Formats: sequence, C-alpha cells, structure tokens
Amino acid sequence: MRTVSLDEDLAALIEGEKPLDEAAREALVIDLFRRRKISTGKACELLRLDRMDFIRRANEHNVPVYLTTEKEWEADLAALDAWHPRTS
Repeated sequence: MRTVSLDEDLAALIEGEKPLDEAAREALVIDLFRRRKISTGKACELLRLDRMDFIRRANEHNVPVYLTTEKEWEADLAALDAWHPRTS
C-alpha cells in the first residue's frame, strides 16, 4: 500500500459525504475509467461495486459509461434485467 499526502484544504474538498480514503479511491478509479485506462469490469472490481452501481456512480461524476465490447454489453443487459426485468 502507498500513502499520498494532501494538504487540509484539498482533503476537505475531496472528503464530503464519504471518508477521505474512500472518496479519493473513487475519484482515482473513475478518472482512470474516464481516460479509458481501465474497463468497466476493472472499475467495478476496484470499487467493489456491481455494474449498475458503477454506472450510477460514474453518472454522479458526469462520466458516461461506454459499452465497448459485446461481452460487456451482455453483462450490463443481464444486470439491468436482474434489476428491472423486461416485460413482453
């Protein structure tokens, strides 16, 4: 594990409704995802979120979630169906 030092002003801005370490981790992971350095699956793993929760969290940060592969698209459809089943 590595440690990062932040001055109090920056720490106060990052820390809002969440503990500082959690807020900083989320910001870093979402930025990596936004810059396409990691996939949705990796972002979910790093944040310990399921796909729907990650999509919501990314949306809160105004980061669009692009479904780039057929496998990811199918996984997201399955998550959506589990959350809100389609009706015929």
